[in-house]
Amino acid sequence: MTPDSTETLPDLDRLIAIFETIPHCMDLGMKVVELRHGVGFLSLDYNERLIGNPKTGHIHGGVITSVLDTICGLAAISAVPETTGVATLDLRIDYLRPATPGETIRATAECYKRTPNVVFVRGLAYHDHVGDPIANCVGTFMLGPTGFALADASKRHPEKRR
Repeated sequence: MTPDSTETLPDLDRLIAIFETIPHCMDLGMKVVELRHGVGFLSLDYNERLIGNPKTGHIHGGVITSVLDTICGLAAISAVPETTGVATLDLRIDYLRPATPGETIRATAECYKRTPNVVFVRGLAYHDHVGDPIANCVGTFMLGPTGFALADASKRHPEKRR
């Protein structure tokens, strides 16, 4: 999605810093790998704390949901002016196969359409190849008057600064 040339889009480094201080992102171990306006990539290393089935070692589906919601939200926020609020309206996820025990989960999302009130995003969770996904998703995000990017990560968690 190409932004309007008159818009002031958010500072991507600042968005990454904010997202990496969100408590659930930190607790799960999510790491933003790359962020461009409207497109994001993150990773989550395998961790036994996140297992949903102790017999198989598969990561819990709720973790995959959180990863996809987070990367889709980040793609949405990075595609709109910095002062715009963004909230998940709908997130539909198709689980295609279990995540392989011991392997890093990667996720990508792209904002492919924006209206004055809603942003549309699609994403994938996978290991090494996007062509063999663990899950795919589509999401809609409501746009509002107050932006997430206005938050100052250093004030929320000063002890967590890099």
